[in-house]
Amino acid sequence: MDQDRDDGAWASAVPSPPGGGAVSRLQTLCADATRALSAVGVGVSVMAADGGYGMAAASDLATERIEELQFTFGEGPCVDAFASRRPVLIADLDDQGARRWPVYTPAVYKAGIRAVFAFPLQVGAAQLGVLDVFRTHAGTLSRAEIGQAVAFSDLAVTTLLDGQDQAHGEHDVDGAIEHGAALWQAQGMVMVMLGVTLAEALVRLRAHAYTTGRRLSEVAADVVAGRLHFDRDHS
Repeated sequence: MDQDRDDGAWASAVPSPPGGGAVSRLQTLCADATRALSAVGVGVSVMAADGGYGMAAASDLATERIEELQFTFGEGPCVDAFASRRPVLIADLDDQGARRWPVYTPAVYKAGIRAVFAFPLQVGAAQLGVLDVFRTHAGTLSRAEIGQAVAFSDLAVTTLLDGQDQAHGEHDVDGAIEHGAALWQAQGMVMVMLGVTLAEALVRLRAHAYTTGRRLSEVAADVVAGRLHFDRDHS
């Protein structure tokens, strides 16, 4: 492929929004982006400035679990991209990740991930979340691939906004952040159990998820369902 064609080819490589609800459309988008960007997986998360989050969609279950690690540990490219409102492009986790994210990096490295590229989802001053691209090989994105990733990110923004504007029942975008709402409820419950701040309650939940090797959303669901209780002696 010649350079002129390479510079503009990404535009035609990004599909038009498929039909269906917001969640199914985001899942299709993630699958398309995975193929277009030579990735092992792509995930989209919705986030809020106050720490709330929700897994919107992922290309597959393995990617969903990798995506959620950032919220379990409270660190990672997705978290930084949202906070800085700028892409975080980590071409080699071996070189750049360990010092920056000492807990997150070993976990995703163990899962076979060697490069992560996070693109914030925003429109004007409004921040919606982040699109993450995961690769099992180190290496930078080409200029054309960055263009593709930005185009997929723009399409994700459109899909999320459409999901807020239209009622799709169980397929509405609100359903994509259901476990994020459960996390907030669990935080409140742990706050009362331990007599701590909401921020400290989140730290305790994350610590429990980390020490037990479980997903943060699973721990939150157990707290809300009454299957897991924290007391003042709980580590």
